[in-house]
Amino acid sequence: MRLLRRNSAPALDAEIAGATSPWKLFRWKFARHKLAVISLVFLGLMYFGAIFADFVAPFDPHDVQTEWVNAPPQRPHFFDDDGNFHIRPFVYPLIKEVNLSTGRVTYREDKTERDNLSLLVRGDEYSMWGLFDSDIHLFGIEGGGVFSPFGKDSLGRDMFTRIMFGARISLSIGFVGVFIGFFSGLLIGGLAGLLGGWVDQLIMRITEVFASVPTLPIWMALAVSLPQTWTITQTYIAITLILALFGVVTGASRTVRGKFMALKEEDYVMAARLDGAGNTRLIRRYLFPNFFSHQVADLTLSIPAMILAETSLSFLGLGLQAPAISWGVLLQEGRFVRTLAQSPWLFIPAAFVVLTILAFNFVGDGLRDASDPYSRV
Repeated sequence: MRLLRRNSAPALDAEIAGATSPWKLFRWKFARHKLAVISLVFLGLMYFGAIFADFVAPFDPHDVQTEWVNAPPQRPHFFDDDGNFHIRPFVYPLIKEVNLSTGRVTYREDKTERDNLSLLVRGDEYSMWGLFDSDIHLFGIEGGGVFSPFGKDSLGRDMFTRIMFGARISLSIGFVGVFIGFFSGLLIGGLAGLLGGWVDQLIMRITEVFASVPTLPIWMALAVSLPQTWTITQTYIAITLILALFGVVTGASRTVRGKFMALKEEDYVMAARLDGAGNTRLIRRYLFPNFFSHQVADLTLSIPAMILAETSLSFLGLGLQAPAISWGVLLQEGRFVRTLAQSPWLFIPAAFVVLTILAFNFVGDGLRDASDPYSRV
């Protein structure tokens, strides 16, 4: 009886797969990967926070508050000191103290007062993508109180706000760079693998030259050669193009070229050629769908690689610089051990980098399994 059940499982999977559409089958397979679903929700929340950072963040990212320099994170409470439960979360206001013997500034909670947290509160004015003006923020303290869930930096700027605004650059540079590099690599590698001959030799030699160039000297030269008069947008575009060229185009073109050379000798491709199919139809209908799952996995690895590259370069001072806001720029304050020991919350952006990279990897695993025609339902 057990043997019969084991043998009937693959037949049942095949029957289900044959009775459903490919898109529904894809969704079923992806939904079975729980980590991929959770990671996709996390990435959706992160990109929502990046797109609507003006609304999600409680303060202006450039607002300097010298009275709250290096203030620690504030923890929401539901129970007061007497053990009474409050359905509405609250925080205790901070009191600043200076040790006269050491000169060190410390903060403590004032347990005699409570500041209630609210949703959709009024605060700093902002312009949402230049389309409309508003002063409504997702959360905060009514009346202009201070609530910093991730603390303040060395200039008194809110860390949570700056992390949300930094996500705009750190998260978008991965998608923009991969979009440029992937389609360029698909075109270049497809031509090399499909046409072969001198075209293949020329394209591959050029990509090998770019792949052999060490990236660190390139970035050091770039940091010196970029005009100081360039805006943040111009520097962002230059960094994105260089990351795409050295990190995505060379790898994607070689991968696509190898897949095309292996698939173009298959019988169904030869039959399509004899039937009069052109190169465009061969790529679109026969070649690309057969290594789509591999490219999905490669793409989901390329995006976090570009995010990590931008963060590392900005952290080392070779990428974006202040007043630009990215996760790498925010981590520059954590380069010194003394600063990190006294204000460990300045290293919180590193946790967002790690979680984002892990989320992309889990989503890539789920997409790869869902797009694999040989995986079980």
